[in-house]
Amino acid sequence: MHTVIDTAGSHRRSRSNPKGTAMDTNVSLSGYVGTAVEYTAAEGYSFATFRLATTPRIRRNGEWVDGETTWITVEASNRAADNAAASIHKGDPVIVVGRLQTKRWQGRDGEPRERLVLTALALGHDLARGTSQFTRTPRQSADRAASAAQEQPMTEPADADSSEGVHVA
Repeated sequence: MHTVIDTAGSHRRSRSNPKGTAMDTNVSLSGYVGTAVEYTAAEGYSFATFRLATTPRIRRNGEWVDGETTWITVEASNRAADNAAASIHKGDPVIVVGRLQTKRWQGRDGEPRERLVLTALALGHDLARGTSQFTRTPRQSADRAASAAQEQPMTEPADADSSEGVHVA
């Protein structure tokens, strides 16, 4: 494994490219949670996903107006997923730092689809837009984490194309 320093100066190890530099696109985005957090837990692993809406304010003809809204799917795993599911709700302003990727698949109608996905390395409430209360979660041993994961209900992911009925101001 090699240590990679991204443009923000943080270190991480790359297993996917042991001979060179990882070519991930690391970004930070702020926006509003546009869907409920979908949470799934299995033995020793948990996963959370939600849609993030980010709408820039632009000046047009001397007035401030909303620009085009960009929708990003945010994915988190393990402790970040557990904490996101417990802390983040539809409509909350958040900041997410992670690796941006385009995921491609074939839809049920046979047509190719693609979506921007941000795999979260860190996420939390945007404190420029409100206040938040932090509660540290205790570390779990491997046995306790596995048994806690077995107690969590499994959920089906929502339709990949759904973000209907969400209005973000």
